[in-house]
Amino acid sequence: MGLKWKSAVLTAIAIAALSGAAGQAQTGANSQAQASSTRRAPANLSDSQFDIGGSFYEALNDSSTGNGTQQTTTNSQGGMVEARYIYSSLIGFEMTYGYNPANQTFTPATGNCGYACANPKTALTAHASEVGMDWVFSKRFGNIRPFAVAGLGFFITSPSRSTYEVNTVVRGTFIGGGGVDVGLSQHFGVRAQVRDNVYKAPNLSAFYPATGQYTHTIEPGAGVYYRF
Repeated sequence: MGLKWKSAVLTAIAIAALSGAAGQAQTGANSQAQASSTRRAPANLSDSQFDIGGSFYEALNDSSTGNGTQQTTTNSQGGMVEARYIYSSLIGFEMTYGYNPANQTFTPATGNCGYACANPKTALTAHASEVGMDWVFSKRFGNIRPFAVAGLGFFITSPSRSTYEVNTVVRGTFIGGGGVDVGLSQHFGVRAQVRDNVYKAPNLSAFYPATGQYTHTIEPGAGVYYRF
């Protein structure tokens, strides 16, 4: 799937989410006012939701430098699936799995490379998998549901098709982010979100020591979900 096609899909979904939010905000507010005048449903019933979602995202990677090594991860595009259950505004959780290419480049750190100064520039072909368990905070306003997520997981980087392969590296990751769901029908909706993964840079090179520093990957994305 080409970069231009993916970008077009993300843009179209994001525009649909924003357009739906603008067009349905007033309708949702009027409907809530009418419903509350007759009866008030318990919060856990009005806010509860279980859905399965899928999104495309851009993986925007930060570099890290330490121990004479400068490690750079190429930005890429990936996909994520989510299973989310929301009981109330303050009680919800989700499980996620994401995948994207994560090619790595190692070079001597400028001005402070130590014994790595003579090492050649090393490039590795790799991919990253993310597994997360998050707490979800959200609030429904008609067909619009803003949300925030915070959790823990694993960031798994695996080299492949490279001359200097090393073993797969698993790092714990801190997860945070937020976004908005816009319901388009009783069961289908669109989702726009931004996530951030903070983890220690993986040691993938046989020539360079690990930087020993934390880095992060920001993932703006958009997709669809099915509500049961």
